Amino acid sequence: MDNDLRGGANAAVPYDYHQYDRAWARVSPSLTPYPGAVPAAEMTPPAQPAPPSVPEENLPGAQADPCCMGTAASEMLEVLEGFLADELADCRYYTAMARQAPSWARPTLREMAMDERDHARHLAAVYYLITGRCCSATVSCDRIYIGAWCPALRERYHAEACGGMNYLRASEGTTDPCLARIFKGLSVDEYRHSELLTQMLERSLNGTCNGMHTGV
Repeated sequence: MDNDLRGGANAAVPYDYHQYDRAWARVSPSLTPYPGAVPAAEMTPPAQPAPPSVPEENLPGAQADPCCMGTAASEMLEVLEGFLADELADCRYYTAMARQAPSWARPTLREMAMDERDHARHLAAVYYLITGRCCSATVSCDRIYIGAWCPALRERYHAEACGGMNYLRASEGTTDPCLARIFKGLSVDEYRHSELLTQMLERSLNGTCNGMHTGV
């Protein structure tokens, strides 16, 4: 029997366990050919392998088009470049203006110049977040003419107020939530600058409102 199950005395083939089943069915149908064996229906299925972990590149924030500074923000690149150039020009203007201003106004004008410089740096960082490359904004190097003090304050007031309005419009014109928040913050700063210029003008109108006819 053993030879039959192996396929012959000299056959090097594995056991055919189905032949055991058939042999036991003929010899003693009431007995189990494998005492103690668990029926297949009662066997516990093997544990399923754990699902593979999500690669880091597929996590939120590391995708090709993330929720912030993605496709929606890229539609505002030209606007960003314009704002960046304006901020750099304003920084240059207030630096020149502070050199010729009355002594009491110089600290405020220097702080405003630093604000504009910080705005430009922030916008440059935003541009890089969107594109992965540096923004090459160009600023005119022409001689800056300040003119008389009070007219200069009036001119800068309107420039700052318009800047605040333009930032606010830009925040409403983008569907990128992060970019909209940044534009709103810059709008607040521009309107704050316009208020500072108004205060300087109020103080100047009480005096002679003269001076500053040279350029830098």
